[in-house]
Amino acid sequence: MEIVAEPGVPQVVVTREFAAPARKLLRAHTEPDLLARWLGPDWLKITVDVLEPRDGGRWRYTHTDPSGERYAFFGLYHGTPTTERIVQTYEFDHQPGVVYLNIITFDERGDRTVLRQNTVFPSVEDRDYYVRSGMEKGLRPSWDRLATLVTEGI
Repeated sequence: MEIVAEPGVPQVVVTREFAAPARKLLRAHTEPDLLARWLGPDWLKITVDVLEPRDGGRWRYTHTDPSGERYAFFGLYHGTPTTERIVQTYEFDHQPGVVYLNIITFDERGDRTVLRQNTVFPSVEDRDYYVRSGMEKGLRPSWDRLATLVTEGI
């Protein structure tokens, strides 16, 4: 996994190759039961509140930590998700009023797929908050579980 957050640039680009076709990665991102199996840090419980993978559809999931603290993430789909890309807005309830643009692309290469997630922020400060909030600590184990899911679980 490669994570790039260049100084002074309000975006984070994460890239990883998976040993699975794009259709499985798309399913893992757009089916609630599959999303719940891989998304988020191990120590948090996830609840997929709504997932409407279509143009204009909403999505929302909530993570709950062992003490009961809740962290909600939500947004809208822009265009219908395909095996080429997902475009969505992304908001975090602990950072009200800040909307990120999240573009996920699937580049199929034979029996493997390169997943690239490009998240664009309104400002470098908003990007830095995202990075400091533990993004990498949650992302690495999540994508490890995603790799297992798409190679063994679906």
